[in-house]
Amino acid sequence: MNALEYYLVKSPAASVIFTVTIIISLYTIYFNRTLLEMLMLHPYSFIRNKRYYTIISSGLVHAGFQHLMFNMITFYFFAFYLEQLVGTWRFALIYLISMTVSDIHTIIKNRNDENYRCLGSSGAISGVLFSAILFDPWSKIYFLLIPVGIPAFIFAVLFLAYCLFSEKYFNNYVNHLAHFWGAMTGAVTTIILIPDAFFIFINKLLKF
Repeated sequence: MNALEYYLVKSPAASVIFTVTIIISLYTIYFNRTLLEMLMLHPYSFIRNKRYYTIISSGLVHAGFQHLMFNMITFYFFAFYLEQLVGTWRFALIYLISMTVSDIHTIIKNRNDENYRCLGSSGAISGVLFSAILFDPWSKIYFLLIPVGIPAFIFAVLFLAYCLFSEKYFNNYVNHLAHFWGAMTGAVTTIILIPDAFFIFINKLLKF
């Protein structure tokens, strides 16, 4: 079994999401900006024109290659692993629910702003990341140029704090609260689908 067959058999949902997101994102970034505009989330028209599909389609497109690359690297390291842990249908639910819930605050906050638009799979991927952390809180998370890994549960606390701080003090066009709500939704959804996940997290955390 080669690597492609392995991923398709062991993590079919993650394989499909990974491939489709890359293809659609690259196509809309480099060849079809009109389609990019149609697929991104525009809260104003989401409410008034009932463009409900964009709460999902916006997670399939990205603002540029760097945005796509960062999200897909994170997806690669956690999503395939998570699907093998929780099963395909649970993984798919965690991803889709995290994607959807992460945008609710954005839609409500910007429903009257004709100029506001957002896109990217960061909310869903944050959900996948926090779901995976429940099963291995002492795993190490690394950043570029930083040779020392951060324990996953510490990273989770720092990540949530950073999202809240950045949303309040930084106006850099990044939807930090989508990351926050996606992460929280991923963890909560996992515990609802797999109640033992909470006890696994606590037990592993205390057995260091």
